Formats: sequence, structure tokens, C-alpha cells
Amino acid sequence: MSVELLAPAGGKEALVAAIQNGADAVYLGAQMLNARAGAGNFDRDALRWAVEYAHERGARIHVTVNTMVKESEGDLLEQVAEQIAFAGADAAIVQDLGAARALRAMLPSLQLHASTQMAVHNRQGVRFAKTAGFDRVVLARELTFEEIADCAREDIELEAFAHGALCVSCSGQCLFSSLVGGRSGNRGQCAQPCRLPYRLEGAQRPVDAGSPGRFAAGGRVQPENRGTAQAARIRGGGDAGVPRGPRPAGNLRRIRAGG
Repeated sequence: MSVELLAPAGGKEALVAAIQNGADAVYLGAQMLNARAGAGNFDRDALRWAVEYAHERGARIHVTVNTMVKESEGDLLEQVAEQIAFAGADAAIVQDLGAARALRAMLPSLQLHASTQMAVHNRQGVRFAKTAGFDRVVLARELTFEEIADCAREDIELEAFAHGALCVSCSGQCLFSSLVGGRSGNRGQCAQPCRLPYRLEGAQRPVDAGSPGRFAAGGRVQPENRGTAQAARIRGGGDAGVPRGPRPAGNLRRIRAGG
């Protein structure tokens, strides 16, 4: 079974680089309601261009609608849905269960992927996502291969991170940035304070007290491990998860080669 490789794109340059480096799919945000608020993202026309560019080259586009959606933002959600339909995108990545239900009602043929921000980390969560109408689950980043394999016993597509930043908290549950800086990770504005160097009282040098930083499981995307997830994702490398230009796409060739 082949594994679909996904890469992030905060703009056109990164999207082109991802597909040229072998991405099977690219995930990106519209101009609102996505966890990549600091990226350039794609307006209505740019999103349509992105889908056409990808489809002409056999790739797919997954649109992130993965913030918590306030009751006052129903009109914004409808705008995003219209843009997804206008562009002909392949899937929406969603965190908010209410938003998922609304998107299903507005776009019944659109694939819905449960975002890693939902912190699905076991078979029970995977099973719930399936009953809630999701077509794929993007698993929490902190899972082991054994835990992913257990989740794969459920009859639904799974996606797992293979390279990128590892959140210090359970995916989607951290309030650190919101509390210390007023920038909510669940609104696409995480300042990543867990990555700052901290000095413990009495310590001689700064310590990494928070985020373990990056992880790279690309070398383990091998045939013996490919029965556990249908898709492997590369995460962006800048603040708030935004890639610094097209650089993350360069890892695709190495992961595709299995090294």
C-alpha cells in the first residue's frame, strides 16, 4: 500500500515547490478560520488556481478550516464553504465539530478530515470521528507507531505526522500562548512560547523546559510500517506552524526515498 505524502503551503511558491518535490497532496488555508493565521494563505481566486495547478499534476488540495469557530462566525464559515466549492478542493481539515456538521450540510460531497487539533489519540477517538461523519482522522502528533497501529484497526483513513514540530502539549489542548501573550493556538496564532529558552533557578545555563522541537520519522515511512496509516504529513517550520517559504517541501524527496 502506498502512503500519501502531504506538505504545507502558506503561499503559491511553497505549493509549487511541494508538488514539484513529489507531494501527493498539499494542505493550505483560505483567508479565514484556519490555524495558519500568520501565513499568506489563499484568497478565493488563488485557491481555485491552487486546485487547478494541483489537479493538473495529479495532486490533491486539502483546505484547513481547523480553528474553533465562534457562534458569531457562521457567515465566515459559509464564505469558506463557498470558496472551497468554487475552487473544487478535495477535502477540508476541521477541528470544530459544529463546523464539521455545518460543512457536511453545505457541501455533502466534500471529504472531511478530523484535524490533529482534535487530539484523537486512541481507537475510541477514531471510532467517534467515524460516527461523526469524518472520512479521515489526522492523529495526534505524539502517538507511537504501536498506538497508530492500534488506531488503524478501525475502518477509516488515518494520517500521521512524519516530520515537523512536536507540540509540548496534547494536540489542540495547549493554552500557554493564549495565557502569556493573548495569542490562541486554537485560533491560529500560537506564539510557541514553549520553544523559548528558560533558566531554572540555580541552573548554570538555559534549558529546554518545554517543546521537544522537531521530530523526523521520514526514515520510518517504510513498507513494513505502511499498514498503519494511509497518509504521512510534513508540518511547516515557522512561527505558528507557518513554513518559511518552500523549504519543508525539500524533505519530501528524502521521505519518498525512505531515508
